[in-house]
Amino acid sequence: MAEPNPLLATEGTPRFDQIRAEHALPAVQQRIEEFEALLEELMARGGPYTWEELVEPLDLADERISRAFGPLSHLNSVLGTDALREAHQAALPLLTEHAAKVAQDQRLCAAIKQVREAADEAGLDEVQRRVLDLALRDFRLAGVDLPPEQKQRYREIQVELSQLSTDFSNHLVDEAKDFRLVLEDPADVEGLPGTALEQARAKALEDDPAAPEHRWTFTLHAPSVQPFLQYQPKRELRRRLHRAYATRASEGERDNAPLIDRILALRAEMVGLLGFETYADYSLATKMAASAGEVLEFLGDLAERSLPYGRREVAELTEFARARDGVEELESYDLAYYRELLRQERYSFSDDEVRQFFPLPVVLDGLFETLQRLYGLELTDVTGAPELPTWHESVRVLAVKGPGGEDRGHLMLDLFARDGKRSGAWMNVCVERRRFGDGRVQDPVAYLVCNFTPPAGDAPTLLRHTEVVTLFHECGHCLHHVLTQVDRRQVAGIAEVPWDGVELPSQFHENWVWQAESLRLLARHHQTGAELPPELLEKMLAAKNFMGGADMLRQLEFALFDLELHAGFTPGGERGVRDVLAAVRRRVAVVQPPEYDRFENGFGHIFAGGYAAGYYSYKWAEVLAADAFSRFEEEGIFSQAAGAAFREQILERGGAADLMELYVAFRGRKPTPDALLRHSGLAGTPA
Repeated sequence: MAEPNPLLATEGTPRFDQIRAEHALPAVQQRIEEFEALLEELMARGGPYTWEELVEPLDLADERISRAFGPLSHLNSVLGTDALREAHQAALPLLTEHAAKVAQDQRLCAAIKQVREAADEAGLDEVQRRVLDLALRDFRLAGVDLPPEQKQRYREIQVELSQLSTDFSNHLVDEAKDFRLVLEDPADVEGLPGTALEQARAKALEDDPAAPEHRWTFTLHAPSVQPFLQYQPKRELRRRLHRAYATRASEGERDNAPLIDRILALRAEMVGLLGFETYADYSLATKMAASAGEVLEFLGDLAERSLPYGRREVAELTEFARARDGVEELESYDLAYYRELLRQERYSFSDDEVRQFFPLPVVLDGLFETLQRLYGLELTDVTGAPELPTWHESVRVLAVKGPGGEDRGHLMLDLFARDGKRSGAWMNVCVERRRFGDGRVQDPVAYLVCNFTPPAGDAPTLLRHTEVVTLFHECGHCLHHVLTQVDRRQVAGIAEVPWDGVELPSQFHENWVWQAESLRLLARHHQTGAELPPELLEKMLAAKNFMGGADMLRQLEFALFDLELHAGFTPGGERGVRDVLAAVRRRVAVVQPPEYDRFENGFGHIFAGGYAAGYYSYKWAEVLAADAFSRFEEEGIFSQAAGAAFREQILERGGAADLMELYVAFRGRKPTPDALLRHSGLAGTPA
């Protein structure tokens, strides 16, 4: 008897202990065939259609497709192997073609429209009506009314774009996996933190168990690059690692530049078919912002307010480097190093000193306590439960209970960097909430993925403060998914939350990493157990906005580059992608990067993620998040009333209503940028 395919399971958490690469393609093919057979059966049956007879069965069939592919996609990101990658690449075109085909089915569109028009008679609630309205919008955006040959071209473009994005990401993963900077002179690692040296030594032994005592291996993974650039006193060594990082995927078969050109050309062709002037117009049709002009005005206003601060900060940093080491002009590979030195001088503490007070186990306990105080949640470690298998021995599983002790769902934490794992940090959906016809509720499950330095021996992982911020950020995304009380899967959790609002919960939760009251829950010395000294805490808070103008401008540079590419750039024209980036940098960058820099070749957010014409969303949502937190500043950072309101109006409602309406219900008014500028130290006149 054939072994059952674990990717065909219809309920429960994926069986990561059983899934193999060869399961993927058969499972995806079967689920797509089942969906299409059901669709044909329903269309042949004819109307009148109802929610129960049309929308629900198709949604269940669609969820089964997600269950067949989602675990494979996740494993390819966190435990990448050649076999998983090949399976992922084989399944992706099938899914893309299927999604485009369904989205262009005029029969289905007409049937959905019929259900929507009969909403009053059928007694559909507001959430059901929203599901139908969004579905009809998406039919229009997918070209449901295009002639057949243009529909076919649209589907071809979608398939090719999907493959190009995968290739873009794979090139970056492979570059990080293959690069090595090997140092064998102890003088070359003087000044680096002990944790960075331990990690580099562990990598050297991993590559060669017989490696000599004095060998340290540095890679292009963020936990290796960041401390090296921040603490390496030898400028030439900083330049070498920075150059390798800044030129990732820019040569040979892994060169992402041709992929970028092709991606932009295909996006322009696709939206032209749909009647949009630019890709930005198409992208913004599903976002909170009304137009590219509104976004450019928003970004331009922030840039104008930030430039005086950023210029002053870089001038001070340049003078510091000149006086200390005779450096006449700061380069990109100097910034982190001199920034850390100036911060130490100005505030008398180092990033590594702070790390000693943020051992990961303590931070996690503090995070759980913070969520308990804010929302009445209880998070319990249930790692090892047979019904919740994991994909790696370091993964932890947490059960989440609501304020009434009711089950809300699970978080699966994969926190450590390793070869084959995509860089960065992210949240993703594992299982979505839905209520079945018999009343049963399927509780949601979320992945929380980071790339922290793994523990060495018996010593715990010590987090940089920025990594604590990252953990809270991704946890905010997870809560948005896991705490949802919406019963319709199509708009539960983060589903159908506009892209420029989806970062609201994540950025909102970052605020508790900067408050004296909550920091006391998160910080204890990993050896002595001592609390964070009040004087060190005061210095951290005083230094919070150090280089805040430069940091703001760096993010605005990314956002403006993205929007310029998708709003006013003509692929294949006289101006190239690098010309667009150079023009943006002349406007807002306070330090011009070296000629070799190929930032665009590593900009996965817009070429391998979902942020095309949407990178501005980070700043847009920051305004929302800062304004939302200002209520807690007024009422107390652990205000139960404010916490309950945020949980009920934002976290539990997901995409079931217009986000601005939900925000106003929580805050009592629309947001303003005042709190963000104040939190960033950019209010008033720069000294």
